[in-house]
Amino acid sequence: MPRLAINGVELAYEDVGTGSRPFVLVHGLTGFRDDFREQLDALSGLGRTIIYDHRGHGDSGRSADVASYSFAQLVADLGALLDALDVADCDLLGHSMGGMVALRFALAQPARVASLVCMDTAARAPDRMPRAPFAAAGAIARSDGMATLANLLRARAGDEPDRPAAERRLEREWGEMFWERRHKRLTAMDPNAFNGFVLELVDQAPLTARLGEIRCPTTVIVGAEDVGFLTPSAELVAGIRGARLVTIPDAAHSPQIENPTAWFAAVREHLARARAAAR
Repeated sequence: MPRLAINGVELAYEDVGTGSRPFVLVHGLTGFRDDFREQLDALSGLGRTIIYDHRGHGDSGRSADVASYSFAQLVADLGALLDALDVADCDLLGHSMGGMVALRFALAQPARVASLVCMDTAARAPDRMPRAPFAAAGAIARSDGMATLANLLRARAGDEPDRPAAERRLEREWGEMFWERRHKRLTAMDPNAFNGFVLELVDQAPLTARLGEIRCPTTVIVGAEDVGFLTPSAELVAGIRGARLVTIPDAAHSPQIENPTAWFAAVREHLARARAAAR
């Protein structure tokens, strides 16, 4: 697995397929490259595809500077990674927190974002994310470790009345592998990264007033059952000129896993449209 030294840490990445303008996928909080593992072969068939792990996530390095676990640093990391891979511009997808990073990158370096996919994300603090419980989760991660937090989240999941049907279905289909995958994602994180990025999520200044500055072809994808991101997704479509909304049925916060066929069709259509416009 290749790594690159980026802004004081090593970032793990994969660069597959061929093509002049790559598709770069940016994962969310507690995620890493495995979030797109099952789709990577199909995506590489559409052209060059790049996935990577944020600092403090997955196989990437942990930062000695806790303050570097910020959205601003992730934006800088993305730019430096593209520089290191000799990518002048790209089609960019951001999922959840990764979508917040992608939005900020598109605003900071618009010439480098040929097209944008915003997936289950928001231009502000998402709905249904009150600060107190998320700050408490961050404190547990720092004091007791990510494995303890993962076990607590699993124990509480069964009592969640609003847990999406798509997530429950996936748990039934995958069995214990469902929880093993979640445990792996969480325990691969630096507790300081989890705490820092959770606070960034809930305390972020909204970008809604700046969405009109984004002029590239944009598709907003959201799972039909991802209730906390339905209104924020509509706000993205309303704010970004020409943006298209694709709602994925039978999916919640991770439609690329919960309904991969519909998700891939939406991504393929977006890339075909964006790349045809460039030609």
